[in-house]
This record gives sequence, structure tokens and C-alpha cells, in this order.
Amino acid sequence: MNPEMHESIHRCEDCHDACLHAVHDCLKKGGEHAEAHHIGMLLDCAQMCRTAHDFMIRHSHLHPITCAACAQICQACADACDKLGHAELAAICRSCAESCLKHAQEKTTH
Repeated sequence: MNPEMHESIHRCEDCHDACLHAVHDCLKKGGEHAEAHHIGMLLDCAQMCRTAHDFMIRHSHLHPITCAACAQICQACADACDKLGHAELAAICRSCAESCLKHAQEKTTH
């Protein structure tokens, strides 16, 4: 496994964990932080990060597909977090998006 792939796996793992922690924190804060759309976005991001992580760690030839989806969802989550003032979480999501985007551009092999 190349170092870039290894780094992406760790960024997915970090983003997954951060989003799940944020769900708890947002529910405690209430208001717009606990709205269904925002909580759903955090859960979607966590799940997609876990999926991309799993595809990369087992060297799936289809990892570019999950990485592309992960990059898109992480970017959307980062944008949503920015709007609510969650700068630290937004940065984690954006870092994962950038890392996954590199792998999304790789060609799949069949």
C-alpha cells in the first residue's frame, strides 16, 4: 500500500469518528444543530467515510468509485458545518474530501 493510500485511509477514519462525535454534540446543543437534515448529513458522511475506508483497506479495484462519493459527501458536510460554525469539523471533512478526490481520479480495473 502506498503512503498516499495509507494517509487517505486514516483521514477517512478520522472523519468518520469526528462526525459521529458531532452527532452527539449537536443533539445536545439543539436548535439548528439538531435538525434532521444536519444530523442526517453527519451520519451520511460518517457512513461514506467508513465505506471508502473499507474499500481502500482491502485494495478493492472499485475504490475510486467509493472515494469519489466520499469526496462529494465530505465536501457537502464541510459546507454544512461551516454554516453552523463547526470550523474544526469542517476542516476534518474537507481534508478527507481532498484526500479521497485523489483516489477518485484513479482508473478502476475489472
